[in-house]
Amino acid sequence: MRLCHQTNLELVDVETFRSHSCKLRFAAQVVTREYRAIFAIRKNGRVALQRMDNVGIVVESLDAAISFFVELGLELEGRAMIEGDWSGRVTGLRDQRVEIAMLRMPDGHGKIELSRFLTPPPVADHRNAPVNALGYLRVMFAVDDLDETLARLREHGAQLVDEVVQYKDVYRLCYIRGPEGILIGLAEQIG
Repeated sequence: MRLCHQTNLELVDVETFRSHSCKLRFAAQVVTREYRAIFAIRKNGRVALQRMDNVGIVVESLDAAISFFVELGLELEGRAMIEGDWSGRVTGLRDQRVEIAMLRMPDGHGKIELSRFLTPPPVADHRNAPVNALGYLRVMFAVDDLDETLARLREHGAQLVDEVVQYKDVYRLCYIRGPEGILIGLAEQIG
């Protein structure tokens, strides 16, 4: 197993990682929170997917959405204005001006990017689409206590889509609509 700078790293599953030598464990400990090693699988000489970095959600009220996701347990990393020629070349929306907030998962892996478009204005509204609509559906979050999480999020306007259900002896889960109808899933592992 090689541990090199960004492009020549190999991916191992958690059990393999835990069972490898002290050298590998030490190398993993050297990686700081600000700079995490990127593990990738080499297939046919190409670097495969490294990680999912973030999920973007467009909102009308950035403050309400931030409040909701912070209550859920995400940490606000920061807010910024995204504008200029470079950003329009990424999105295809020339002359865009977007206020964003980046929220990080408590474990440091994965983020939610909330965006409020100032220009151009949003052109479509999928917030109240049924769960079988084409396109983005939802983000699912694992929680420690589903009932307690629901109680906290209800104070921020969350509403159950239908009901909390139990899947075998493994999970209790539900879909909720947060501010502006944002659809998310919550799952509590019970077995």
